[in-house]
Amino acid sequence: MSTTPVAVVMGSKSDLEIVQGAFDILDKFGVKFTARVLSAHRTPAEAAAFAASAEEQGFKVIICAAGMAAHLGGVIAAHTVLPVVGIPVPSAPFNGMDALFSIVQMPPGVPVAAVTAGKAGGKNAALYAIAILALNDPGLRAKLHAFRQEQQAQVLAADAELQEKLNNR
Repeated sequence: MSTTPVAVVMGSKSDLEIVQGAFDILDKFGVKFTARVLSAHRTPAEAAAFAASAEEQGFKVIICAAGMAAHLGGVIAAHTVLPVVGIPVPSAPFNGMDALFSIVQMPPGVPVAAVTAGKAGGKNAALYAIAILALNDPGLRAKLHAFRQEQQAQVLAADAELQEKLNNR
């Protein structure tokens, strides 16, 4: 059994740029992950086998990045009861809208959560996975609270800087 709670699956090696944000966030939080390239259309048997064995392998959350038809998250979700988070990968000609619609239009009973398209999607998918894991991990939950407080402090510092700049003109 794996001690890696998160699997990051991309439909193509070209999706690496998008999932790098997920890798960075998972590393920042000290969450181990496994990354794979599996295609819903070009390696359907391997994708299904991976998903079917994911729970047994010890995964808790699966992040899937795919563009165009973006069936990867749905195929993975169809073969596991684990939470699946889909990242729509922007591609021509619809710049990710097609992928987004594919992810959010899952039939009842086979849910896939969707995050924003592109690089921010990788980061948000990792944060969503961390929030799921934090439900049963007080240490991870504390790190998530600290992260949110850091974000708040950064925004408030930017606002204070803006206010000072406007008051001194």
